[in-house]
Amino acid sequence: MEKNGRLQTESQTESQTESQHEDDGRGKWSGNLDFLLSCVGYAVSITNIWRFPYLCYKNGGGAFLIPYVIFLVICVLPLIFIEYALGQFSSSGVLTVWKISPLLKGIGYGTLLASAIYCTYVNVIISWVLYFLYQSFTSVLPWSHCNNEWNTINCHDVHNHSSGIQNGTVYDSSFGIQNGTLTSNATKKTASEEFWTHKVLKITDGIENIGGIRLELLICLFIAWLIVFLCLCKGIKSSGKVVYVTVTFPYIVLLIFLVRAVTLPGAIDGIKFMFIPKWNKLLSSQVWGEAALQIFFSTAVGWGGYITFASFNRFNHNLYREAILVPFINGGTSILAGFIAFCILGYMANVKGMQVAEVVDQGPGLAFVAYPEAISTFPVSPLWAVLFFLMMLTLGIDTQFGTIETVHSALVDEYPKLLRNRKTLFMTTICCVGFLSGIPYVMNGGIYILQTVDWYVGLIAPMIAAIMECILIGWIY
Repeated sequence: MEKNGRLQTESQTESQTESQHEDDGRGKWSGNLDFLLSCVGYAVSITNIWRFPYLCYKNGGGAFLIPYVIFLVICVLPLIFIEYALGQFSSSGVLTVWKISPLLKGIGYGTLLASAIYCTYVNVIISWVLYFLYQSFTSVLPWSHCNNEWNTINCHDVHNHSSGIQNGTVYDSSFGIQNGTLTSNATKKTASEEFWTHKVLKITDGIENIGGIRLELLICLFIAWLIVFLCLCKGIKSSGKVVYVTVTFPYIVLLIFLVRAVTLPGAIDGIKFMFIPKWNKLLSSQVWGEAALQIFFSTAVGWGGYITFASFNRFNHNLYREAILVPFINGGTSILAGFIAFCILGYMANVKGMQVAEVVDQGPGLAFVAYPEAISTFPVSPLWAVLFFLMMLTLGIDTQFGTIETVHSALVDEYPKLLRNRKTLFMTTICCVGFLSGIPYVMNGGIYILQTVDWYVGLIAPMIAAIMECILIGWIY
């Protein structure tokens, strides 16, 4: 009787606790699939498309995959479970959750600040995607040839090996002739590269020369923030439904590109480059360090998004499935995207008569130079371009959902009396501030600022936050 009474009391206590969490005014996911897809969308981002293939190429192909998978299993998987459990148990955002140790609440503020800065420049990348998407709705892709007003005499058209006239100047695909001066092959740039630098960015020669505002990119930035606002204005109830489209669509496009990529001439060279490891690279600390940085950045550990998403779960939700699925889906997506990228890079090397190692560029270059150049060679290339940049758009928007919801929920939980009944107005304020903060990035020299911020905020800050989380929970709490 005593045992039954104790069990009944514990059951009542659990029921009361769950009821309190249900009535906390924060809202809950409509279903478990909403939560899973939102976490996948948050983790799988544009970085899976361009940063992972570049780092894999730079660090010895298969030799990079080994530490990448090791860090995924022994570091990221348990960290995601910790963040899930912490958010679900506390039903709190990244600020109020640290009431478990008020002395170290600075972790929450650091995470919040990093997420706020991150969302300002991710939307700039989305604005680039929107601009490319707009330019794709044409019969002939503008980055597929050198006969545009922004092209220079050094433009090298890899698809047309005959001479031509460009802007009234004799143009040859192997050498450029202007005013009787012969330019060397070393200064040649592809049509897609000149489109990126001279048309999209109109880039300056350095960060010290910031230039003016790119009006077209400013308009695209506004549209990007408008899309984010419309998807998040109703909170997780609206974003939880949008992810059914934005998460599944990229995988459909990736599978289409996979079928196309493996049939390209020279694709096997890229595949060999990716999977045949250079074993001596494993002796380099740089390979292990960059693998750790990439897996932390790619899976979004330490950003606070998982804590935020899990805080909207039912108190007794079984989160083991998501804690295992999300990191492996993310890692698998990176490897799939890398496989496709190296197939395309092998094809580009075949077309140019170069080594695969000479084709890849770092940072945005892979997504906005190499991919468009390869797509321009496909049959019905505008269709492929539209599909690719729609995929990039959905990947970026998914990540923004989680990042902005992290900032929004953290501040609402911290100041409930002021903000909880003004969620839509507060979301409007966040989007307006984010838009204004993104203006420096869409100036002529804005990409220099973006790459600097991306390195110090995007790569280093989350890893420090994750380490501090482990110390706090494991040795203090």
